[in-house]
Amino acid sequence: MRVFLSGFGTVGQGLMETVVIKKDLIRSLTGEELVFAGAVDSKTYYIDPKEVCCFCALGTKASEGTVGHAKRDGKSVIDIMEQCEFDVLVEAGPTNIEDGGEGLANIRWALEHGKDVVTVNKGPLALEFGALRKLAEDNGCILRFEGSVGGAMPIINLCRESLAGLRIKSIQGIFNGTCNYVLSRMDSGLPFEQALKEAQQLGYAEADPTYDIEGYDTASKVVILANSVFGRDVTFKDVNLCGISSVTPEAVAMAEEEGMVIRLIGEVSGTKLEVSPRLVPRNHPLAIPGTLNMALIDTDMAGPITVSGRGAGRKETAAAILSDLIAIARQRKKE
Repeated sequence: MRVFLSGFGTVGQGLMETVVIKKDLIRSLTGEELVFAGAVDSKTYYIDPKEVCCFCALGTKASEGTVGHAKRDGKSVIDIMEQCEFDVLVEAGPTNIEDGGEGLANIRWALEHGKDVVTVNKGPLALEFGALRKLAEDNGCILRFEGSVGGAMPIINLCRESLAGLRIKSIQGIFNGTCNYVLSRMDSGLPFEQALKEAQQLGYAEADPTYDIEGYDTASKVVILANSVFGRDVTFKDVNLCGISSVTPEAVAMAEEEGMVIRLIGEVSGTKLEVSPRLVPRNHPLAIPGTLNMALIDTDMAGPITVSGRGAGRKETAAAILSDLIAIARQRKKE
């Protein structure tokens, strides 16, 4: 399996490191090698007619801050993909919730040209899920995206595969570790601004935390779940959205008096699509502190099923991508 990697930030590097470490396991599970045919970051790219040397790419990134020595010089990712023979695109570029950005164009091109796609880029899925799914079907391609919601927390493939045959009535969850960390620290008496600053200092929040604290990230994930699990046809604009910037110390104190905490909860069902701060009983699974993600899946026959895990991170998200790549390899082997 020849992989083209778009995006060589934390997740892209983590994937390449993981593939090197898990090389023998991948071969035993799929019966084939998984190699990188090309990789691109914002400034440079690295392609090889045989296979990219992972140690070279990772070494160049560590020493020079780029994946390769060939400068993009205005070349799009598509321009570079056209020079490369590969089977699967892994789209790990930056999320653009406005119009999908370059990531959406990359995924479209790959599917149109018969390439399977694994993406952790939420923007294209939150805006064009239905169109991308149809494009994949029309071209006989596989589109997988486990790492786009919950990182290492298994939820999409769990719902669509392991829970196949059950009717999933609703999913409620904590899908953003930054917001959960901030609200957890506010439980201890910190005001919002101080809790956010602490999250930034620890690397949990970006310098501009708007995407997280205003709920945009959680809303994107709720849309992906609505479309992939519930078969809905919605976009980011359909979410009833409220972030956590309006949560006050007074509200947190009042919640504590009632034995509650405040958490940013994303909820999706056949009719509901919402992200908002909610009161949660202290002994409830969704009262989880820190940066973990948590999902409560309500089913018709098995009742509530709870899963949790790290929603982001170098190794964690790479693990989700690898699981999708292995699934694709296995499926192609059966065909």
